[in-house]
Amino acid sequence: MKKILLIVVAVLGIGGVVAYLNRLELMLMAISMASDQRYADLGEPRDVPWSQGPSVAADGDDRPPNIVLIVADDLGYNDISTFGGGVDGRLKTPSIDRLAAEGAVFQQSYSGHSTCAPSRAMMMTGRYSARTGFAFTPTPPGMLKAVSSIGNATRGKMPPAIYDEASEALQPEYSSKGLPSSEVTIAEVLQDAGYYTAHVGKWHLGRGPGMAPNDQGFDDSLIMQSGLYLPEDDPNVVNAFVEFDPIDRFLWSALRFAGNFNSATDEGAFKPKGYLTDYWTDESIKVIKANKHRPFFLFLAHWGPHTPLQATREDYEAVGDIKPHRKRVYAGMVRAVDRSVGRILDTLEAEGLADNTIVMFTSDNGGAGYIGLPDVNEPFRGWKITFFEGGIRVPLFMKWPGQIEPGTVVNEPVAHIDVMPTIASVAGATVPSDVVIDGVDLMPTLSGVSDQALQDRPLFWEADHNQIVRFQDWKLQINDRPTDGLKRWLFDLSVDPTEQINLIDARPDKAAELQALLDNHRANARPPLYPPILNGVTMVDKALHEPFEPGGVDQPTVTSNAAAFVVDNKIDMTVAAVA
Repeated sequence: MKKILLIVVAVLGIGGVVAYLNRLELMLMAISMASDQRYADLGEPRDVPWSQGPSVAADGDDRPPNIVLIVADDLGYNDISTFGGGVDGRLKTPSIDRLAAEGAVFQQSYSGHSTCAPSRAMMMTGRYSARTGFAFTPTPPGMLKAVSSIGNATRGKMPPAIYDEASEALQPEYSSKGLPSSEVTIAEVLQDAGYYTAHVGKWHLGRGPGMAPNDQGFDDSLIMQSGLYLPEDDPNVVNAFVEFDPIDRFLWSALRFAGNFNSATDEGAFKPKGYLTDYWTDESIKVIKANKHRPFFLFLAHWGPHTPLQATREDYEAVGDIKPHRKRVYAGMVRAVDRSVGRILDTLEAEGLADNTIVMFTSDNGGAGYIGLPDVNEPFRGWKITFFEGGIRVPLFMKWPGQIEPGTVVNEPVAHIDVMPTIASVAGATVPSDVVIDGVDLMPTLSGVSDQALQDRPLFWEADHNQIVRFQDWKLQINDRPTDGLKRWLFDLSVDPTEQINLIDARPDKAAELQALLDNHRANARPPLYPPILNGVTMVDKALHEPFEPGGVDQPTVTSNAAAFVVDNKIDMTVAAVA
């Protein structure tokens, strides 16, 4: 009997050790099983019943323009051949280039934030997160715990990520972390002006009461219910697993191939009819054709080329022998986004709508360093999550025949907060008068009337203790968290656009001027709707697959809500928290 007990104890002991050693894999397995259960009753592909507009156009020629806003996700500045780039220097973006050439190119366009959700909120509202409180990107259950655990176990000498589980437990559930229903979106403004409004793709602005697309001004919404572009074992997909990235490992465990129509819950979710980028384009074309005889606003919010990295086999073969494998898959994804833009432009032409439609294209933030592609944001430093130029420089192209001259170039800084007031202006719609709209109408600049509004205004970014302001050609970035010690960077972007020379000591006068702008901006700032619960570490000059080398001038002191941005071997502290 004792022998049996000893064997049992030994087995349990070995099992415990194995479980401990494989705790990360077990965590991911549990996440995967929960996802399988959540989507166990996923419906088969089905036709989407889009609203149908009039069969003939109304009399008169004073119809306001149609509006198409196309947003890519995590698209790198160097992915766009208009800017001289292209994945691996080989893959060009001819359709995006066409849109740029036929309209306006904003040479200094910025995202609203260095991560996706706050940027999207600023596009929708024209307001800074300091006014809305929507300051961080919400993450699904289990993500931050998994990402921090995997990262701390696999990233060697890099300072650890700090996850605040107690804080997360006190916060609202994921679906309720969104843009407050009290905020007025551009979709609501256009609805009031008589537009039909349609959303296709990613949302990430909440799914709780009052937060879903249908509650925020969209008549119809085909939403990304989960996030695989195709099932992992689909014969038409080529996958690339980024094993060194904790986020990627979580996504493959948690995501499934699912969409939903006019519902932000799991009820009624179904399998899409194809690769997400192409499927959403197919459905967007149906929206255009069904509503060609009335003013419409189409918000096509692509997931590509965000991870998980999945390309169609056709795109993978078409881009050629690009190495490494993950870059080739990424190139295929960029090719699909570019093809989508071309198909939308071609449809507008074929339906006779091009001359009375304004088309805008942007990305929610810069390319991510965690996919391990070092040149994705060249020539700029930094990645998504950082507030160096690589994290917040994004394309913004606008085409409107007869109103925007082909080949127009705007050199003044613009940002995502300008999207909402510009769209409202071209539609002849009225923006809310009882709240402050931080963005400006870009049409006076595009029509050659004046760009003074762009020259005279500062641009702001904030993430907890990290504050950034750009005014004219100067950019000040600050981390003022007391436990870390004050860290400041000052760059003259007119001569140093890649942020190599910190002038904080050489130009105290300019630093003081920009500090005063920041102080004024933050004086009446609304607190975040929910606090950040993870601090992470992002190397500025290296992608995640490259080795971290400790040492240098300033050793980091990692504290809650802070993140170390590592510049070569010099480590400076700033904030890039997520919630």
